[in-house]
Amino acid sequence: MRGFGSNEIWFILLSARWTLILSMVAFAGGAVGGILIALMRTGRFDWMRWTAIAYIKLFQGTPLLMQLFLAFFVPSIFGFNVDPWGAAAIGLSLHASAFLGEIWRGCIEVVPRGQWEASSALGLRYWRQMRHIVLPQAFRIAIPPTVGFLVQLVKATSLASIIGFVELTRAAQVVNNATFQPFTIFGLVALTYFIICWPLSLYGRRMEQKLAMATR
Repeated sequence: MRGFGSNEIWFILLSARWTLILSMVAFAGGAVGGILIALMRTGRFDWMRWTAIAYIKLFQGTPLLMQLFLAFFVPSIFGFNVDPWGAAAIGLSLHASAFLGEIWRGCIEVVPRGQWEASSALGLRYWRQMRHIVLPQAFRIAIPPTVGFLVQLVKATSLASIIGFVELTRAAQVVNNATFQPFTIFGLVALTYFIICWPLSLYGRRMEQKLAMATR
């Protein structure tokens, strides 16, 4: 058993960059999938709506841990080798797209129906309605819940440790196995997560207050 010193602290803090990178990659992937899901959910074709609903139910109704396991092990059945980084990025992106799609679907539907009717009266088709009228308004409404989900996504990256991806939580497990000082180690990890997430939470709360004032 070795002592817990500056090298161990530095190793844990450096691993936080992988937590941030994985969060950003998963959020970017989830944003692409999320906007597609949201548009399918609010589209005019039944098959698109039902496909989006099935996707959302699947990923919201199953544990994220199981989704990460499947993203890691299923490709190998078909002869594809996926490393922990790739599996974590894929699993979290699919997970994020289901939640962001539902968040953004709600924000799109909050836009007053009069806006839709007015744009239809002007002869705009669905996609031009979305691009020029609906989505710009929905975007402002979506900022607070989207930031709130990003905070949850940052914390969810800790589950990637179970498939061997060395992010903040996995680094803490490695150091703890060598030093056996869980209170100090995981206390430092909790503080690091707090430092990452707290500014995002403040920003989301501030945007929510601005939105509430603008709608009065």
